[in-house]
Amino acid sequence: MDLSSLRAEYESQGLAEEDALKNPVEQFRLWFDQAVGAGLPEPNAMVLATVSADGRPSARAVLMKDFHHEGVVFYTNYRSRKAEALTATDRASLLFLWIPLHRQVRIEGRVTKVPASVSDAYFATRPRGAQLAAAVSQQSAVVASRLQLEKAVEELDAAGEEITRPDWWGGYRLEPDEYEFWQGRPNRLHDRLRYRQAGDAWEIERLAP
Repeated sequence: MDLSSLRAEYESQGLAEEDALKNPVEQFRLWFDQAVGAGLPEPNAMVLATVSADGRPSARAVLMKDFHHEGVVFYTNYRSRKAEALTATDRASLLFLWIPLHRQVRIEGRVTKVPASVSDAYFATRPRGAQLAAAVSQQSAVVASRLQLEKAVEELDAAGEEITRPDWWGGYRLEPDEYEFWQGRPNRLHDRLRYRQAGDAWEIERLAP
């Protein structure tokens, strides 16, 4: 296959500075609501990129479970590879990609754990199957087989007890200090607006595509 022939033209409405909302949280909320309204599958899916203590980059898809002016929240195992990297460097980058809308949003910032009470409240809303999986899975650790995982879930489920949040599982909040909104345009002359925090305000800059 000639990969150079795989090309799509982006005939999208642009993103001009005068049309962009002054606060990036509200601009993100607008675009996210439009992605939801367009019926895109899992519009809250995002790529989380981290760097380990020895400088090794890593990226994986996770799900955003909350966002507001304080930041973007996601949940994971605190013993996972991503958690080790976040402990070492406490910074990360998020990328939302909404292909049908020809849009990307990149968010960078510092990452901290959410309070245990917040993690408890979210864990209680998860389906029992997801609670069981979180309780038995030592994420990123080597396991002998899938059968081993399934057996552990079956044994815990058979006990019939309420599943409470394990101490090693919970939420993180990325507190943004930079956003970039990318809108695909014809002939690859894309629109890129970057918001950078300047005290209590946000500066908007246009970046070359």
